[in-house]
Amino acid sequence: MLCSLAAISLFFSSCSNNSSQQKSDVDSSGNKKNDWWKEVVVYQIYPRSFKDSNGDGIGDLKGIISKLDYIKSLGIDVVWLNPIFESPNKDNGYDISNYEAIMKEFGTMADFDTLLQGMHERGIKLVLDLVANHSSDQHPWFIEARKSRKNPYYEYYHWWPAEKGKPPFRQGFFDVDGSAWTFNAPTNSYYLHYFSQYQPDLNWENPKVREEIFNIMKFWFNKGIDGFRMDVIPFISKDTSFPVITPEILKEKYNGDWAQYYASGPNLHTYLREMNAEVLSKYNDMSVAEGAGVTLATANDFVDADRHELNMLYNFDGVNYGYLPGKFKTPDPNGYKLPGFKRIYTEWDSVFANKGWGTIYLGNHDQPRMVSRWGNDSPEFREPSSKMLTTFLLSMRATPYYYFGDELGMSNIKFDKIEDYRDIETINMYKQIQLKGGNLQEFLNAQKISARDNSRTPFQWNNSPNAGFTTGTPWIKVNPNYTTVNVEDEAKDPNSCLNYFKKMVLLRKLHKDVLVYGKYQLLDPDNPKIYAYTRGEGAKKMLVVLNFSKDRVGWDLPAGMQIKPVPLINNYNTFIPGKTLSLEPYQAVILELK
Repeated sequence: MLCSLAAISLFFSSCSNNSSQQKSDVDSSGNKKNDWWKEVVVYQIYPRSFKDSNGDGIGDLKGIISKLDYIKSLGIDVVWLNPIFESPNKDNGYDISNYEAIMKEFGTMADFDTLLQGMHERGIKLVLDLVANHSSDQHPWFIEARKSRKNPYYEYYHWWPAEKGKPPFRQGFFDVDGSAWTFNAPTNSYYLHYFSQYQPDLNWENPKVREEIFNIMKFWFNKGIDGFRMDVIPFISKDTSFPVITPEILKEKYNGDWAQYYASGPNLHTYLREMNAEVLSKYNDMSVAEGAGVTLATANDFVDADRHELNMLYNFDGVNYGYLPGKFKTPDPNGYKLPGFKRIYTEWDSVFANKGWGTIYLGNHDQPRMVSRWGNDSPEFREPSSKMLTTFLLSMRATPYYYFGDELGMSNIKFDKIEDYRDIETINMYKQIQLKGGNLQEFLNAQKISARDNSRTPFQWNNSPNAGFTTGTPWIKVNPNYTTVNVEDEAKDPNSCLNYFKKMVLLRKLHKDVLVYGKYQLLDPDNPKIYAYTRGEGAKKMLVVLNFSKDRVGWDLPAGMQIKPVPLINNYNTFIPGKTLSLEPYQAVILELK
């Protein structure tokens, strides 16, 4: 058993303890507790890959509807859906051509209404993806804008007149030539796109554009959704003089990071406060920024409640750790160093110690599978390391964002050929390296660990053909390990990753004064294999010990620390208490302190 009978009884006996503790409306750092989004577990669904209802090989809204009881069984509180809006799908829905219509492959607005009602009936809140930095080049606004400089929609986007010469360089993240400008002949000007040429950046400096975006948000809030995850929202403000940014300036002022420059627009926080005043403040919503370019120093500019902007943001420091400098998403062959990993998450916890609120995640649609990147996806260690990472995510002082399929321990598919990839980022970076005469095999080997498509393979429901995802041909290949890693088999196994996830969610809820709001304190920061920390303080305190290695490791309790002998949760069947804890490979335990 993952938890002894005594430990399970502690789950339920703690309910009475928690009820009295909830009379306090502040946490250990003085932050208010009454914001519902602080206590939730967010479950992210990539609709294209979750469940196909009609056999076309593409996941859809009816597919999600058919699995609402499964989603409810996880114990999660909020579902975040990746974009479901009308789109030509150059970037899998992050290029929107109609913000108030449903992508045809996904279904209809009636399907959406049914989905939203079904979630709310089950006590689940729904958060949508707001892509407001850019639109699709097929959006009616841009179709009009590119016709003539005199067209009123021309001012909905950013342009550089060709008579001024070539525009100053801006890094484009997705296009082959690496430039964020593309020439448009009818207007004799270049349009700006921080991502691909199919995703022109919207001109937030135009008040009509802001009004359009705010009306789109109101449309969805009035339908009853519960919030937005905001795609690259720190990039919306531009310095419209477009100064020359030399490599020296970029290094000196922005740590050599174009994202930090893009997140430093002069009117960014003015626009976010306007969004809050016009829209967000009128709803009991949840707002989270994809915090590209946001640093430890700037984070609370977005989420300090006194600033009236957003609720939360998620940063990239953690998921970008362990890549080789100067090489596109190439992991260090020696692996990442645990002390550095601990330092990052400890620093980010400290940012929100007195104000604001944090998030934590290890995987999403832009990242590889967490067990392949941060754990060990070999047959021997996939399950224990997946459970260990789940323990970490759900025992930190932040709102956890958990990516669909990670509850099963789904792992990277690790494609061998570029032809198997569907993601614009991987495909165009391959072409860019090819044009430069770079090492393509080195790139493909790195993508086996870091490519976004690793997390976009179909959800594994059972061991039938295509993992029960579709009766047709899936839009991207299914991971061959679906025959053993799937919902149907794991639901029957009390020791599975799936059932461990459910127990960990329950533990977090029943001990929320400690595991949600309690103080975080790192122990033994330089230990290369053990990540240990306490949560809470005083009479109510817990110890979390995580073995991030494939070795059996002994770890000495700090002097004077005493533990209760039965773990609240344990991803192995064995645990021997003592002054020295003996931990199995990737073992995770949470212990109450005496």
